[in-house]
Amino acid sequence: MASLPHAIRMLILIAVLSPGIAAAHGTVTLEEDTCVRRVGGNLVHFNAYQPQYEANAQYCTEIPGEGETFLVVDLVDPGLRNMPVGVRVVRGVNETAEDQTVAYWPPIAHPDGVVRGEAKLAKGLYKLIITPEGFSPSSYLLRVQQIDYGKMARKAVGPLTLLLFLALILYELSKSKRFQSWWASGHS
Repeated sequence: MASLPHAIRMLILIAVLSPGIAAAHGTVTLEEDTCVRRVGGNLVHFNAYQPQYEANAQYCTEIPGEGETFLVVDLVDPGLRNMPVGVRVVRGVNETAEDQTVAYWPPIAHPDGVVRGEAKLAKGLYKLIITPEGFSPSSYLLRVQQIDYGKMARKAVGPLTLLLFLALILYELSKSKRFQSWWASGHS
């Protein structure tokens, strides 16, 4: 039991070094949204939909299934709505491979602030490239029906830390004389 305070200190240290373990997702501002990008100082927001799998689900960069996918880019800042904006989706991560283009919407003005289209996506990596006239392009890396092992590992850190902490407490308890005598009296 003497080293139990040490275990508690270790847990506190872990919590301080990785505060995301205990933090809930909560609401995020537009600037913190992972589906938002800046294009020449202007904000755009991207969503993908696959109603054939889940009618109301919307995705950003992790698209769970293959097939017809509705792609929607919201031109958040009004300045982008009056200029031509084009969108291209290429297979892979190399945006210069014209022969890998799977969808293309030529640059036109979108006064309603929404660029929408449809693409048939197979399993793999894609890059969605948004190009407003006069600005450098911005892009999203899309993962279709793939597992993001890094994200999975980050989600597992909290539960694994808790499990290790509980194992450490049980180990320390099992070494104490009081616990050993209690255990022996209850199981004799």
